[in-house]
Amino acid sequence: MSAHARPAPLLAMTLVLLFASAAQALAQEAATNARPQAQSSKPADQKGTPPAETPKEESSVTDHTIQIGGQTIPYKSVASMTFIRDDKGEPTALMFSTAYTRSDVTDPSRRPIAFLYNGGPGSSSAWLHMGAFGPRRVVTANARSTPPPPYTVEDNSQCLLDKADLVFIDPVGTGYSRAVGKAQDKDFWGVDSDVRSIGQFINTYISRNNRWNSPKYLIGESYGTFRSAALANYLQSDDGIYLNGIVLMSTVLDLDTLSFNPGEDISYILYLPSYASTAWYHKALKDPPADLSEFLKEARQFASGEYASALMKGSGLTDTEKAAVAKKLATFTGLSEDYVMKANLRVTLSQFDAELQRSQGLITGRLDARYSGAMIDRLSEHAENDPLLSATIGPFTAAINTYLHDELKFSQDRKYELLSGRQEDQWDWKHRSGGGFPGSPNVERDLVQALVANPHLEVQVENGLFDLATPFYATEYTMDHLDLPANLVKNIHMEFYDAGHMMYLVDESLAKLKGNIATFIDAAAKH
Repeated sequence: MSAHARPAPLLAMTLVLLFASAAQALAQEAATNARPQAQSSKPADQKGTPPAETPKEESSVTDHTIQIGGQTIPYKSVASMTFIRDDKGEPTALMFSTAYTRSDVTDPSRRPIAFLYNGGPGSSSAWLHMGAFGPRRVVTANARSTPPPPYTVEDNSQCLLDKADLVFIDPVGTGYSRAVGKAQDKDFWGVDSDVRSIGQFINTYISRNNRWNSPKYLIGESYGTFRSAALANYLQSDDGIYLNGIVLMSTVLDLDTLSFNPGEDISYILYLPSYASTAWYHKALKDPPADLSEFLKEARQFASGEYASALMKGSGLTDTEKAAVAKKLATFTGLSEDYVMKANLRVTLSQFDAELQRSQGLITGRLDARYSGAMIDRLSEHAENDPLLSATIGPFTAAINTYLHDELKFSQDRKYELLSGRQEDQWDWKHRSGGGFPGSPNVERDLVQALVANPHLEVQVENGLFDLATPFYATEYTMDHLDLPANLVKNIHMEFYDAGHMMYLVDESLAKLKGNIATFIDAAAKH
């Protein structure tokens, strides 16, 4: 997930890791995707202390079939651990991935391949894996909490395997991925160190599996989009690995657009249309319009026009002007004029999520505004949690663990880290392509450099209309301000969904998403 991107600190979650010291069970080797090392046979010492774990690459290979679009597709899954190495060739991490390759292809070297990951930072790829594009998908309730186990995992008819081979990657500190040797997980927790490790994994994967000539795609969600922009530039400029396409799902390339920094008004302007869509969905508007699309056009115009002009005046705004803007702001947000006035026309996201449904004792979801949750403190100024996470953590945790252990036959005597809170305060946000004074992290220049170096690179941007984590108008603003050469502007494609941050949780939106990305892959592979 998801989210999932936001400025640090990110998700307010504390997860406790319990590392077991028992030796890992050997899995079946993949001849082309692993170089396992012999397990240590050193006996326990005289006090009965087990020997230290010897890091090793290991994998499990299984064969399956799936029905997609009326055709039966045979495929091979490889769940594996791959070494990441330092400049001296010493292993510093084991990165976990799950790869799916179609079995009936005569020349895999020319078949499209996509590398997928979620965001956070601190999120595993389980969300895109088990919720969107993998061959198996967990069933969740729409816009409400999923009932407790047993959960249902079923074949995913919207799997992308009919269009490309798929490799789901868990960054270090997520899933089963972890530092080894003298390294620590936090050594990989930074914009550039994260990109280098995933870039090395991709380089290793395509070398071991003869995929250098395959059309290549990056598919990332939330912070995964931030990662993709930097990673695309890194792969092309450092490794000569040119890409055919990048899919950005729930996008943020400039964290300043989400930050509500003191003295800066851009976030208030860019969030307004998403506040409007949320108020419309929850029937919080006094005179609700029938057509959401037209309403959002008006919201965009007001946000970039009269509202932006008023905020730009700062303390120079007169009381009369302020009252007029507050009245219109209330009609778009569903908040009272009095509340908007007390907020000085500037309502942060956490305030909006707490205030919109306060009279009903509910908070509004951040990752997906269609979700609501109980408000514990009815006097709280800020939303206390995110209802979407509460509604989905259980099913996704159970699904990925059951699936890896039972169906893919890959087991570890350690916890699968679905969504880690350990990285929030330790993430290094410095980025090598940044310039000027330190500020909010920004990878727009990376995307521009990748497009300029590779003018055939196509970028598809997927937006949820009810996403309050990475609002669609902020993404539109970002894409409109990349300052691309005129001939490259056409390489950016925008799509919208009646859903939130994780648009694939809605069956209809997942079908639309699959169709859009399938068409995108076909078109980008023809260049």
